[in-house]
This record gives sequence, C-alpha cells and structure tokens, in this order.
Amino acid sequence: MGSKYTRGCCGWLIVALIAALVATAAMFAIMKRKPGGRHIKPLPVPGPPGAIDSKYGDALGVALQFFQVQKAGKLENNQIPWRGDSALTDGKEAGLDLSKGMYDAGDHMKFTFPMAFTATVLSWSVLEYGDQMSAAKQLDPALDALKWITDFLIAAHPSDNVLYIQVGDPDLDHNCWERPETMTEKRPLTQINKKTPGSDVAAEAAAAMAAASMVFKSRDTTYSDVLLQHAQKLFTFADTYRGLSSESYPKLQDFYNSTSYVDELLWAASWLYHATGDQTYLSYVTVQNGKSYADWGRPTWFSWDDKNPGTQVLLSRLNFFGSKQISNAENEGLKMYRDTAEAVICGLIPDSPQATASRTGGLVWISGWNSLQHATNAAFLSVVYSDYMLSTRTAAVQCSGKYYSPTDIRNFAASQANYILGDNPMKLSYLVGYGSSYPKQVHHRGASIPADAKTGCKGFEYLHSPSPNPNVATGALVGGPFQNDTFVDSRDNAVQTESSTYNSGTLVGLLSGLVTTSSVVQSFT
Repeated sequence: MGSKYTRGCCGWLIVALIAALVATAAMFAIMKRKPGGRHIKPLPVPGPPGAIDSKYGDALGVALQFFQVQKAGKLENNQIPWRGDSALTDGKEAGLDLSKGMYDAGDHMKFTFPMAFTATVLSWSVLEYGDQMSAAKQLDPALDALKWITDFLIAAHPSDNVLYIQVGDPDLDHNCWERPETMTEKRPLTQINKKTPGSDVAAEAAAAMAAASMVFKSRDTTYSDVLLQHAQKLFTFADTYRGLSSESYPKLQDFYNSTSYVDELLWAASWLYHATGDQTYLSYVTVQNGKSYADWGRPTWFSWDDKNPGTQVLLSRLNFFGSKQISNAENEGLKMYRDTAEAVICGLIPDSPQATASRTGGLVWISGWNSLQHATNAAFLSVVYSDYMLSTRTAAVQCSGKYYSPTDIRNFAASQANYILGDNPMKLSYLVGYGSSYPKQVHHRGASIPADAKTGCKGFEYLHSPSPNPNVATGALVGGPFQNDTFVDSRDNAVQTESSTYNSGTLVGLLSGLVTTSSVVQSFT
C-alpha cells in the first residue's frame, strides 16, 4: 500500500507539473499577443550603419547649417552668403581672443552656459552616432561646429579659477536691431572666479570639454589633451568655489536663470569619468553625492538648466554595458540612475500608464516659450536609450506593469522628429530650410536685414516688417507651436519664431540617431 500510494502521488505530481507548465506557456503566449503587457523577445543587435533614411538625412544636413549661421569671429570656408566676419575684438579688453564661439539665438550675445551645453550634447551625439553621421556625410560639419565652440571655451578659461561666461551687454544688445557684421556697441566681459563663483557654468564647460576631448582623441591627440586638462581644472573650480552664476550676477536671471548647480556637477563628473576612467569621478556621482544631488526616482525635463535626465541616461550606459572595476556600492548608484532614466522614458511613451499629459495632439509640450526645446531633448534621450537597449539585447522597459520595447521608444522619438519636420496640424516644418513650407519670419537679426543695408544700431523697421526675411536662417529650429498646435509666423512673435543654438545641438543628435540603425559602442574611449 505504501509503495502504491507513493507511485500514485508521484503520478499526480507529474500531471500537475505538466498542467502548470502548459498554463504558464499559455499565459506567456497571451502576454506576447497583448500590446504593452507582453513578454517581449530581445531584438537582434544591429550591425554597422544600414541604409540612410533620406528624410532624416536631409534634415540633418539642414540642421547642421544653423551652426554656420551662428558663428562669430573670422569665418573660415564660409558657406552662408549673407554672413561675414564679426565680433573680431571680443575679449580684447582682457588681452584675450574671444572672437569665436556662437551667438546665442536671434541676438548677438555670447552666453557661455547654453553655448557649452550645445557643445556637450553635440559631442554626445558624435560619440553615440558618429558612424551614422559619417554614413550620412554629415560628420565633418558637426566636428567643425563643435571645435568652433570648444576653441572659444579654451580661450574663455585663461587660468584655473577664472572663466568668462558672457560677452556683450544684453541691454545694449537688445536695444539694437542690426547685423553682427556692423555692430559697434561695447561688448563688455563677465567672468566668474573665486569671489564671484558660477559652479553651474564652470561645470557645464567642464562637461563640454570632457565630452569633446573624447570626440577629438583619435583625430587630434594634442587638442584632446588640452580639452581634458581644462575640463578637470574647471570641475575642481566649480566644486571648490560653489555658487550660482545668476546669484553672482543677478542680471543673468532675466536670460539664463540657472536653478541649481548640483546637476551640472554630476553631469560634469559623469563625463569626466567617461573621459578618464578615474574612479574618483564615478564615486562622486554615485556613492558620495548621488543620493543628495541626483533626485533619484523623480523624472524631470532635460534642458540647458536641468542636466539630471541627461546624466541619468548617460550613466545608464555604464549599467547596460558594465565594467569590472565598478564596486558594488557604485553599481547600486548606477542602478538608481538607470531606474530614474526608465521613469523618464515611461513618462514619454504616449500609451504608458506613466505618460505625461502635457502634450499637444502629438508633441510633448511643457512651456509656451521655446516649446520645441523639451520635445527635442526628450526625443534625443529616448533614441539614445533605445539604442542602449538594442545594443545589449535588453527586451523591454516596464512602466507600471506594461512593457515597451526599444522599437516603441524609438517610435516616440521619431514621432517628435516627424512633428518638427511637418507632420503636424499646421503642415509646417519648424526646421527652417527643410521642406516646402517653413517659417519665413524667424526672429533673427542677421536673417531679417539685407546684407547691404546700412542700418546702424536702429534697424527696427526690419524687425517689424511684414515681409519674409531676405536671408534664410537655414537650419534654425524655431521656438515652436502653442499647446493647441497653432503657430503665428511673425518676427515680433519671439516666443514662437526665435531660434537658439542649443536647440540645434539635441536636434542634430536626434536626427543622427534616426538616420539609420547601428549598434552603439560599448565605451567612448
């Protein structure tokens, strides 16, 4: 009896086990068929760059031209017929040559903070997608634009604890409407130092030069080394002498009012770790300061002011690809960055349970002023994150119980790019020079004034003219639509028609990520 009972029990166990396996298999089959709630199979790792998507390739070529439009200084191989040399004496009062760099937007100010951010994201774009840029024949223009900014940053950092953060007086500048080639008003310099600190700007400049040092490492070792030395010194300066530039110089609050500097410190240290491999920087962002500074678990919007989402995605790269030298404590910190990055992504995918409701019909929309900034930045981070997933065969992210593949995330990024390029209720390309219909009255001094006009400082008739700009600011990404998807193409409507250099940095990255598909490198160095 005992042996018979044992055999019967075992038989029932086997039957039960088989039934459980069948049920489990059925459950997974159902999950696979159910959108957003499925078990997703990992996609194959892409190989080298494939076929070029002509839409994104053409748009990338257009977008990169805006950096040529915005250049200051003595121009080299100028391809913009209505632009010429300008700001040649910038920095002269301090015995420096600050003639290079780029004008911030539709005016002629040089603000180091957003300019450095432009260089950081442009460097990031090249590091992730340089092979794809090359396949689209757009890598050289990107490198040229980047070096024009980093040359300025090097010149603006003449000693360890001094950085020039502004060229020009915004009140004087905005009181004039003139071409940059003919401006004659004074262009005073503003610096941060030990007594008047600006950790936000110094750290952003450090991030830019650390990232750019990796871009140029295989192209010009000497220049790369110079950039890295400046980056390390600027980070030490920013971390040692702490303070906000907008508190040291309250007038900055009317233009680039940075709300914190700890996000820039984390951002800079992250780039320095990638550039040097020095564990000190990794410990800084994870063990020492991650919990205090990183806002783990709280997704925010990536911008010239808030670098946290960018840092979260950038450090996720280390968690995706791994490193033998990383300690358990550092890995725990990296996991928190990645978890927060995934929260950012979950907030962007339209049908995610965590999706932000702040949208137009199809565009992420956060602010009426320069509304395309946040959509472009969010889409850039999304395409980068989706490629990290693809390159490591990570099947999905989970958003409150629903699952989304790299393709889902990439589709969101493409939807934002497509909206910008004309797939919107206005049927208007917000990228000037792309497509057949785009804004004709961009709020931009140089574009609005004929190249042979003699206006002096007071050329305001061109600001208020109802006529299209005589010069096309090719590649300008204008401010963008209101939340109801409307857009008023008027030069006086700066909220919607002004373009900015930093918008173009992430747009180039977004388009470079979409122009084709390839696996991203496991390490930048």
